[in-house]
Amino acid sequence: MGRLGTLGLSQEQLDNLRYYKYAAVDRSQLTKYVLRHYWNWAITLFPTWIAPNLITLIGLFFMIINVVFIAIWLPDLGTEGPTWIYFSFAAGLFLYQTFDNVDGRQARRTGTSSPLGELFDHGCDALNCTYVALLQAAALGLGHTSSTLILLVVTVVGFYLSTAEEYYTGVLYLGYVNGPTEGILVSCFAILWSGLFGAASWHIPVTEVARLSWIARYLPEATTFADVFVWGMVFFFVVTHCPVCLYAISSACREKSLNQLREFARVLLPLLAYVAAICLWVFSPYSSILADEHLILFSLTVGLVFGMMASDIILAHLTKSPFPTFKRALIPLWICVLIVNSGCISSILVLSPAVEYGGLRGLFAGYVVVYLMWVTAVIGDICDHLGIRCLAIPRANHNNRAVPTTIAETEADSLLVSQEEGGPQRSNTQTNQPSYNTF
Repeated sequence: MGRLGTLGLSQEQLDNLRYYKYAAVDRSQLTKYVLRHYWNWAITLFPTWIAPNLITLIGLFFMIINVVFIAIWLPDLGTEGPTWIYFSFAAGLFLYQTFDNVDGRQARRTGTSSPLGELFDHGCDALNCTYVALLQAAALGLGHTSSTLILLVVTVVGFYLSTAEEYYTGVLYLGYVNGPTEGILVSCFAILWSGLFGAASWHIPVTEVARLSWIARYLPEATTFADVFVWGMVFFFVVTHCPVCLYAISSACREKSLNQLREFARVLLPLLAYVAAICLWVFSPYSSILADEHLILFSLTVGLVFGMMASDIILAHLTKSPFPTFKRALIPLWICVLIVNSGCISSILVLSPAVEYGGLRGLFAGYVVVYLMWVTAVIGDICDHLGIRCLAIPRANHNNRAVPTTIAETEADSLLVSQEEGGPQRSNTQTNQPSYNTF
Protein backbone atom coordinates (compact mmCIF):
# COMPACT_ATOMS: atom_id res chain seq x y z
CA MET A 1 0.00 0.00 0.00
CA GLY A 2 3.04 2.22 -0.30
CA ARG A 3 1.35 3.07 -3.60
CA LEU A 4 -0.34 5.85 -1.63
CA GLY A 5 3.01 7.57 -1.37
CA THR A 6 4.08 9.36 1.79
CA LEU A 7 1.04 8.06 3.66
CA GLY A 8 2.66 4.64 3.90
CA LEU A 9 5.65 3.40 5.91
CA SER A 10 9.30 3.46 4.95
CA GLN A 11 11.26 0.25 4.62
CA GLU A 12 13.24 1.14 7.73
CA GLN A 13 10.04 1.49 9.74
CA LEU A 14 8.79 -1.85 8.47
CA ASP A 15 12.08 -3.55 9.28
CA ASN A 16 11.94 -2.18 12.83
CA LEU A 17 8.70 -4.05 13.44
CA ARG A 18 10.81 -7.12 14.16
CA TYR A 19 11.82 -5.54 17.47
CA TYR A 20 8.20 -5.32 18.61
CA LYS A 21 7.47 -6.79 22.03
CA TYR A 22 4.16 -6.13 23.76
CA ALA A 23 4.46 -5.07 27.40
CA ALA A 24 1.61 -4.00 29.65
CA VAL A 25 0.97 -3.63 33.36
CA ASP A 26 -2.54 -3.46 34.81
CA ARG A 27 -2.58 -2.67 38.53
CA SER A 28 -6.36 -2.46 38.80
CA GLN A 29 -7.64 -4.68 41.60
CA LEU A 30 -11.02 -4.75 39.91
CA THR A 31 -9.38 -6.28 36.85
CA LYS A 32 -7.36 -8.74 38.91
CA TYR A 33 -10.17 -10.11 41.07
CA VAL A 34 -13.30 -9.60 38.97
CA LEU A 35 -13.06 -8.51 35.36
CA ARG A 36 -10.20 -10.83 34.41
CA HIS A 37 -12.38 -13.85 35.18
CA TYR A 38 -15.26 -12.36 33.22
CA TRP A 39 -13.04 -11.70 30.19
CA ASN A 40 -11.57 -15.22 30.37
CA TRP A 41 -15.12 -16.54 30.23
CA ALA A 42 -16.19 -14.12 27.49
CA ILE A 43 -13.42 -15.25 25.14
CA THR A 44 -14.90 -18.77 25.10
CA LEU A 45 -17.99 -17.34 23.38
CA PHE A 46 -15.98 -16.33 20.31
CA PRO A 47 -15.19 -18.92 17.63
CA THR A 48 -11.51 -19.28 16.77
CA TRP A 49 -12.04 -18.14 13.17
CA ILE A 50 -12.83 -14.55 14.22
CA ALA A 51 -9.78 -12.31 13.83
CA PRO A 52 -8.79 -10.28 16.91
CA ASN A 53 -8.92 -7.02 14.94
CA LEU A 54 -12.44 -7.86 13.81
CA ILE A 55 -13.45 -8.22 17.46
CA THR A 56 -11.97 -4.78 18.13
CA LEU A 57 -13.82 -3.28 15.18
CA ILE A 58 -17.15 -4.81 16.21
CA GLY A 59 -16.71 -3.32 19.66
CA LEU A 60 -16.13 0.10 18.13
CA PHE A 61 -19.30 -0.22 16.05
CA PHE A 62 -21.32 -0.57 19.27
CA MET A 63 -20.17 2.94 20.14
CA ILE A 64 -20.67 4.33 16.64
CA ILE A 65 -24.25 3.08 16.59
CA ASN A 66 -24.96 4.87 19.85
CA VAL A 67 -23.46 8.10 18.50
CA VAL A 68 -25.90 7.77 15.60
CA PHE A 69 -28.69 7.36 18.16
CA ILE A 70 -27.57 10.63 19.76
CA ALA A 71 -27.68 12.43 16.42
CA ILE A 72 -31.24 11.18 15.80
CA TRP A 73 -32.89 11.27 19.25
CA LEU A 74 -30.73 13.62 21.34
CA PRO A 75 -29.14 16.10 18.92
CA ASP A 76 -29.21 18.91 21.49
CA LEU A 77 -27.52 16.70 24.13
CA GLY A 78 -29.78 18.27 26.73
CA THR A 79 -33.33 16.99 26.44
CA GLU A 80 -34.76 13.94 28.16
CA GLY A 81 -34.34 11.00 25.83
CA PRO A 82 -36.30 7.76 25.65
CA THR A 83 -35.43 5.37 28.46
CA TRP A 84 -34.11 2.68 26.15
CA ILE A 85 -31.44 4.92 24.69
CA TYR A 86 -29.60 5.25 28.01
CA PHE A 87 -29.56 1.49 28.48
CA SER A 88 -28.23 1.24 24.92
CA PHE A 89 -25.45 3.70 25.81
CA ALA A 90 -24.47 1.70 28.88
CA ALA A 91 -24.61 -1.63 27.04
CA GLY A 92 -22.57 -0.28 24.12
CA LEU A 93 -19.89 1.12 26.41
CA PHE A 94 -19.67 -2.06 28.48
CA LEU A 95 -19.52 -4.25 25.37
CA TYR A 96 -16.81 -2.05 23.93
CA GLN A 97 -14.76 -2.56 27.09
CA THR A 98 -15.38 -6.32 26.88
CA PHE A 99 -14.42 -6.61 23.22
CA ASP A 100 -11.42 -4.34 23.78
CA ASN A 101 -10.06 -6.76 26.39
CA VAL A 102 -11.07 -9.96 24.63
CA ASP A 103 -9.27 -9.16 21.38
CA GLY A 104 -5.81 -9.66 22.90
CA ARG A 105 -6.87 -12.98 24.41
CA GLN A 106 -8.17 -14.05 20.99
CA ALA A 107 -4.83 -13.13 19.43
CA ARG A 108 -2.90 -15.32 21.87
CA ARG A 109 -5.55 -18.03 21.65
CA THR A 110 -5.15 -18.24 17.87
CA GLY A 111 -1.42 -17.45 17.72
CA THR A 112 -1.99 -14.26 15.69
CA SER A 113 -0.43 -11.60 17.92
CA SER A 114 1.33 -8.91 15.90
CA PRO A 115 2.30 -5.22 15.99
CA LEU A 116 -0.75 -4.52 13.83
CA GLY A 117 -2.99 -5.73 16.64
CA GLU A 118 -1.66 -3.12 19.08
CA LEU A 119 -1.90 -0.37 16.47
CA PHE A 120 -5.44 -1.35 15.52
CA ASP A 121 -6.53 -1.64 19.14
CA HIS A 122 -5.14 1.71 20.24
CA GLY A 123 -6.34 3.39 17.06
CA CYS A 124 -9.91 2.35 17.86
CA ASP A 125 -9.45 3.42 21.49
CA ALA A 126 -8.34 6.87 20.30
CA LEU A 127 -11.47 7.32 18.20
CA ASN A 128 -13.61 6.00 21.02
CA CYS A 129 -12.50 8.82 23.33
CA THR A 130 -14.81 11.18 21.45
CA TYR A 131 -17.69 8.72 21.45
CA VAL A 132 -17.43 8.17 25.21
CA ALA A 133 -17.52 11.91 25.86
CA LEU A 134 -20.61 12.33 23.67
CA LEU A 135 -22.41 9.47 25.40
CA GLN A 136 -21.60 10.95 28.80
CA ALA A 137 -22.80 14.40 27.74
CA ALA A 138 -26.06 13.05 26.32
CA ALA A 139 -26.72 10.86 29.38
CA LEU A 140 -26.11 13.74 31.78
CA GLY A 141 -28.07 16.21 29.66
CA LEU A 142 -25.15 18.63 29.45
CA GLY A 143 -26.24 20.13 26.13
CA HIS A 144 -23.97 22.06 23.78
CA THR A 145 -22.02 23.68 26.58
CA SER A 146 -18.51 24.08 27.90
CA SER A 147 -19.15 21.09 30.21
CA THR A 148 -19.43 18.77 27.22
CA LEU A 149 -16.24 20.24 25.80
CA ILE A 150 -14.47 19.71 29.14
CA LEU A 151 -15.38 16.01 29.11
CA LEU A 152 -14.04 15.70 25.56
CA VAL A 153 -10.77 17.50 26.29
CA VAL A 154 -10.10 15.63 29.54
CA THR A 155 -10.72 12.27 27.84
CA VAL A 156 -8.49 12.87 24.82
CA VAL A 157 -5.70 14.57 26.78
CA GLY A 158 -5.65 11.68 29.25
CA PHE A 159 -5.36 9.15 26.44
CA TYR A 160 -2.69 11.24 24.70
CA LEU A 161 -0.49 11.33 27.79
CA SER A 162 -0.89 7.58 28.35
CA THR A 163 0.09 6.94 24.74
CA ALA A 164 3.11 9.22 25.01
CA GLU A 165 4.08 7.43 28.23
CA GLU A 166 4.01 4.09 26.42
CA TYR A 167 6.17 5.54 23.65
CA TYR A 168 8.93 6.53 26.09
CA THR A 169 8.70 3.66 28.57
CA GLY A 170 7.79 0.86 26.16
CA VAL A 171 5.10 -0.30 28.61
CA LEU A 172 1.37 0.31 28.59
CA TYR A 173 0.71 1.11 32.24
CA LEU A 174 -2.75 1.08 33.82
CA GLY A 175 -2.81 2.23 37.43
CA TYR A 176 -4.77 1.00 40.42
CA VAL A 177 -7.63 3.25 39.31
CA ASN A 178 -7.61 3.87 35.56
CA GLY A 179 -9.90 5.14 32.83
CA PRO A 180 -10.21 2.01 30.66
CA THR A 181 -11.37 -0.03 33.67
CA GLU A 182 -12.88 1.92 36.56
CA GLY A 183 -13.52 5.02 34.44
CA ILE A 184 -15.64 3.14 31.93
CA LEU A 185 -17.57 1.28 34.63
CA VAL A 186 -18.32 4.52 36.49
CA SER A 187 -19.58 5.98 33.22
CA CYS A 188 -21.75 2.91 32.68
CA PHE A 189 -23.31 3.28 36.12
CA ALA A 190 -23.87 7.01 35.56
CA ILE A 191 -25.60 6.30 32.26
CA LEU A 192 -27.71 3.56 33.85
CA TRP A 193 -28.77 6.08 36.49
CA SER A 194 -30.09 8.29 33.69
CA GLY A 195 -32.01 5.33 32.31
CA LEU A 196 -33.61 4.67 35.70
CA PHE A 197 -34.22 8.21 36.95
CA GLY A 198 -33.85 10.41 33.88
CA ALA A 199 -31.14 12.81 32.75
CA ALA A 200 -32.89 15.63 34.62
CA SER A 201 -31.92 14.00 37.94
CA TRP A 202 -28.32 15.05 37.29
CA HIS A 203 -29.34 18.72 37.36
CA ILE A 204 -30.72 18.70 40.88
CA PRO A 205 -28.60 20.97 43.12
CA VAL A 206 -26.61 19.05 45.69
CA THR A 207 -28.03 21.31 48.41
CA GLU A 208 -31.51 19.87 47.83
CA VAL A 209 -30.40 16.43 49.08
CA ALA A 210 -30.50 16.59 52.87
CA ARG A 211 -28.04 13.75 53.41
CA LEU A 212 -25.42 15.55 51.33
CA SER A 213 -25.76 18.93 52.96
CA TRP A 214 -22.36 18.51 54.63
CA ILE A 215 -20.75 18.20 51.20
CA ALA A 216 -22.61 21.16 49.75
CA ARG A 217 -20.83 23.59 52.06
CA TYR A 218 -17.56 22.83 50.23
CA LEU A 219 -19.09 23.33 46.77
CA PRO A 220 -20.06 26.49 44.90
CA GLU A 221 -23.68 27.53 45.25
CA ALA A 222 -26.16 25.79 42.93
CA THR A 223 -23.71 22.99 42.13
CA THR A 224 -25.56 20.13 40.46
CA PHE A 225 -24.70 16.45 40.35
CA ALA A 226 -23.75 16.87 36.69
CA ASP A 227 -21.21 19.49 37.78
CA VAL A 228 -19.85 17.07 40.37
CA PHE A 229 -19.42 14.38 37.70
CA VAL A 230 -17.68 16.70 35.22
CA TRP A 231 -15.36 18.35 37.72
CA GLY A 232 -14.74 15.03 39.40
CA MET A 233 -13.35 13.81 36.10
CA VAL A 234 -11.14 16.89 35.92
CA PHE A 235 -9.96 16.40 39.50
CA PHE A 236 -8.91 12.79 39.03
CA PHE A 237 -7.19 13.66 35.75
CA VAL A 238 -5.20 16.50 37.28
CA VAL A 239 -4.38 14.77 40.57
CA THR A 240 -3.91 11.09 39.68
CA HIS A 241 -3.44 10.65 35.94
CA CYS A 242 -1.46 13.59 34.62
CA PRO A 243 1.34 13.59 37.26
CA VAL A 244 1.89 9.83 36.91
CA CYS A 245 2.25 10.04 33.12
CA LEU A 246 4.61 13.02 33.25
CA TYR A 247 6.72 11.40 35.97
CA ALA A 248 6.99 8.16 33.96
CA ILE A 249 8.10 10.09 30.86
CA SER A 250 10.63 12.04 32.93
CA SER A 251 12.02 8.83 34.45
CA ALA A 252 12.33 7.21 31.03
CA CYS A 253 14.18 10.24 29.70
CA ARG A 254 16.63 10.12 32.61
CA GLU A 255 17.17 6.39 32.11
CA LYS A 256 17.91 6.91 28.42
CA SER A 257 19.96 10.09 28.98
CA LEU A 258 17.56 12.19 26.94
CA ASN A 259 17.16 15.93 27.23
CA GLN A 260 13.98 16.19 29.30
CA LEU A 261 13.14 19.75 28.28
CA ARG A 262 13.37 18.86 24.60
CA GLU A 263 11.35 15.67 24.96
CA PHE A 264 8.62 17.36 26.99
CA ALA A 265 8.44 20.05 24.31
CA ARG A 266 7.96 17.34 21.69
CA VAL A 267 5.15 15.79 23.71
CA LEU A 268 3.35 18.80 25.12
CA LEU A 269 3.58 21.49 22.42
CA PRO A 270 1.45 19.54 19.88
CA LEU A 271 -1.03 18.74 22.65
CA LEU A 272 -1.25 22.40 23.65
CA ALA A 273 -1.67 23.35 19.98
CA TYR A 274 -4.54 20.84 19.68
CA VAL A 275 -6.35 22.00 22.84
CA ALA A 276 -5.77 25.67 21.98
CA ALA A 277 -7.27 25.15 18.51
CA ILE A 278 -10.40 23.61 20.03
CA CYS A 279 -10.86 26.42 22.56
CA LEU A 280 -10.04 29.26 20.16
CA TRP A 281 -12.60 27.96 17.67
CA VAL A 282 -15.48 27.11 19.99
CA PHE A 283 -15.13 30.11 22.29
CA SER A 284 -14.43 32.61 19.54
CA PRO A 285 -16.94 35.50 19.57
CA TYR A 286 -17.35 34.86 15.86
CA SER A 287 -18.21 31.16 16.22
CA SER A 288 -21.71 29.69 16.35
CA ILE A 289 -20.69 26.13 17.28
CA LEU A 290 -22.34 26.28 20.70
CA ALA A 291 -25.17 28.69 19.88
CA ASP A 292 -26.33 26.74 16.82
CA GLU A 293 -25.69 23.34 18.45
CA HIS A 294 -23.01 21.99 16.13
CA LEU A 295 -20.87 20.56 18.92
CA ILE A 296 -21.50 16.94 17.93
CA LEU A 297 -20.07 17.44 14.45
CA PHE A 298 -17.26 19.55 15.86
CA SER A 299 -16.40 16.83 18.41
CA LEU A 300 -16.35 14.16 15.72
CA THR A 301 -14.07 16.34 13.59
CA VAL A 302 -11.49 17.06 16.30
CA GLY A 303 -11.89 13.42 17.37
CA LEU A 304 -10.59 12.34 13.97
CA VAL A 305 -7.67 14.73 14.39
CA PHE A 306 -6.91 13.14 17.74
CA GLY A 307 -7.30 9.67 16.26
CA MET A 308 -4.55 10.48 13.78
CA MET A 309 -2.32 11.95 16.48
CA ALA A 310 -2.64 9.08 18.94
CA SER A 311 -2.25 6.44 16.23
CA ASP A 312 0.84 8.25 14.97
CA ILE A 313 2.43 7.96 18.42
CA ILE A 314 1.67 4.24 18.62
CA LEU A 315 3.04 3.75 15.12
CA ALA A 316 6.24 5.58 16.09
CA HIS A 317 6.49 3.33 19.16
CA LEU A 318 6.09 0.16 17.09
CA THR A 319 8.53 1.22 14.36
CA LYS A 320 11.15 2.82 16.63
CA SER A 321 10.64 6.17 14.92
CA PRO A 322 11.05 9.72 16.28
CA PHE A 323 8.11 11.24 18.14
CA PRO A 324 5.74 12.62 15.45
CA THR A 325 5.08 16.32 14.83
CA PHE A 326 1.42 15.95 13.74
CA LYS A 327 1.67 18.67 11.08
CA ARG A 328 -0.60 16.77 8.71
CA ALA A 329 -3.31 16.57 11.36
CA LEU A 330 -3.05 20.01 12.98
CA ILE A 331 -2.42 22.40 10.07
CA PRO A 332 -5.91 22.12 8.47
CA LEU A 333 -7.53 22.55 11.88
CA TRP A 334 -5.50 25.66 12.64
CA ILE A 335 -6.24 27.16 9.23
CA CYS A 336 -9.95 26.91 10.04
CA VAL A 337 -9.39 28.37 13.50
CA LEU A 338 -7.63 31.38 12.01
CA ILE A 339 -10.39 31.86 9.45
CA VAL A 340 -13.10 31.70 12.11
CA ASN A 341 -11.21 34.27 14.20
CA SER A 342 -10.43 36.47 11.22
CA GLY A 343 -13.04 38.92 12.53
CA CYS A 344 -10.47 39.93 15.13
CA ILE A 345 -8.46 41.44 12.25
CA SER A 346 -11.20 42.87 10.07
CA SER A 347 -14.96 43.01 10.37
CA ILE A 348 -15.15 42.38 6.63
CA LEU A 349 -13.87 38.82 7.12
CA VAL A 350 -16.49 37.77 9.68
CA LEU A 351 -18.11 34.49 8.64
CA SER A 352 -21.81 33.85 8.80
CA PRO A 353 -23.00 30.86 10.86
CA ALA A 354 -24.02 29.06 7.66
CA VAL A 355 -20.56 29.49 6.15
CA GLU A 356 -18.88 28.32 9.35
CA TYR A 357 -21.09 25.23 9.51
CA GLY A 358 -20.41 24.48 5.85
CA GLY A 359 -16.69 24.82 6.47
CA LEU A 360 -16.94 22.49 9.47
CA ARG A 361 -18.72 19.88 7.38
CA GLY A 362 -16.08 20.19 4.68
CA LEU A 363 -13.29 19.86 7.25
CA PHE A 364 -14.92 16.75 8.71
CA ALA A 365 -15.26 15.17 5.26
CA GLY A 366 -11.66 16.01 4.46
CA TYR A 367 -10.37 14.44 7.66
CA VAL A 368 -12.44 11.31 7.02
CA VAL A 369 -10.85 10.91 3.58
CA VAL A 370 -7.30 11.57 4.81
CA TYR A 371 -7.75 9.32 7.85
CA LEU A 372 -9.06 6.41 5.79
CA MET A 373 -6.31 6.81 3.19
CA TRP A 374 -3.64 6.91 5.89
CA VAL A 375 -5.05 3.95 7.81
CA THR A 376 -5.42 1.92 4.63
CA ALA A 377 -1.84 2.67 3.58
CA VAL A 378 -0.32 1.86 6.99
CA ILE A 379 -2.33 -1.32 7.54
CA GLY A 380 -1.60 -2.45 3.98
CA ASP A 381 2.12 -1.90 4.40
CA ILE A 382 2.24 -3.81 7.68
CA CYS A 383 0.14 -6.69 6.35
CA ASP A 384 2.27 -7.00 3.22
CA HIS A 385 5.48 -6.90 5.24
CA LEU A 386 4.37 -9.45 7.85
CA GLY A 387 2.39 -11.63 5.45
CA ILE A 388 -0.83 -11.35 7.46
CA ARG A 389 -4.38 -10.12 6.96
CA CYS A 390 -5.99 -7.44 9.09
CA LEU A 391 -9.52 -8.81 9.57
CA ALA A 392 -8.98 -12.51 8.91
CA ILE A 393 -6.73 -15.26 10.24
CA PRO A 394 -5.28 -18.33 8.51
CA ARG A 395 -7.45 -21.43 8.65
CA ALA A 396 -4.60 -23.34 10.27
CA ASN A 397 -4.90 -21.07 13.32
CA HIS A 398 -8.63 -21.60 13.82
CA ASN A 399 -8.41 -24.59 16.09
CA ASN A 400 -4.88 -24.43 17.39
CA ARG A 401 -3.24 -21.90 19.61
CA ALA A 402 0.32 -21.22 18.55
CA VAL A 403 2.69 -22.92 21.00
CA PRO A 404 5.88 -21.03 21.94
CA THR A 405 8.81 -22.80 20.35
CA THR A 406 11.68 -21.26 22.25
CA ILE A 407 12.49 -20.56 25.86
CA ALA A 408 12.42 -16.84 25.12
CA GLU A 409 8.95 -17.07 23.61
CA THR A 410 7.72 -19.12 26.56
CA GLU A 411 9.08 -16.58 29.02
CA ALA A 412 7.53 -13.74 27.04
CA ASP A 413 4.16 -15.48 27.04
CA SER A 414 4.31 -16.08 30.79
CA LEU A 415 5.44 -12.51 31.38
CA LEU A 416 2.48 -11.16 29.43
CA VAL A 417 0.05 -13.15 31.54
CA SER A 418 1.66 -11.99 34.79
CA GLN A 419 1.51 -8.40 33.63
CA GLU A 420 -2.16 -8.69 32.79
CA GLU A 421 -2.81 -10.02 36.24
CA GLY A 422 -1.02 -7.11 37.89
CA GLY A 423 2.41 -8.68 38.20
CA PRO A 424 5.60 -6.70 38.53
CA GLN A 425 6.60 -4.34 35.77
CA ARG A 426 9.65 -5.36 33.81
CA SER A 427 12.33 -3.15 32.46
CA ASN A 428 11.75 -2.29 28.84
CA THR A 429 15.43 -2.46 28.02
CA GLN A 430 15.96 -4.96 25.22
CA THR A 431 19.04 -6.06 23.37
CA ASN A 432 19.83 -5.69 19.67
CA GLN A 433 17.47 -2.77 19.20
CA PRO A 434 18.17 -0.07 16.65
CA SER A 435 19.11 3.44 17.72
CA TYR A 436 17.75 6.59 16.15
CA ASN A 437 18.39 10.17 17.13
CA THR A 438 18.86 9.95 20.91
CA PHE A 439 17.40 6.46 21.34
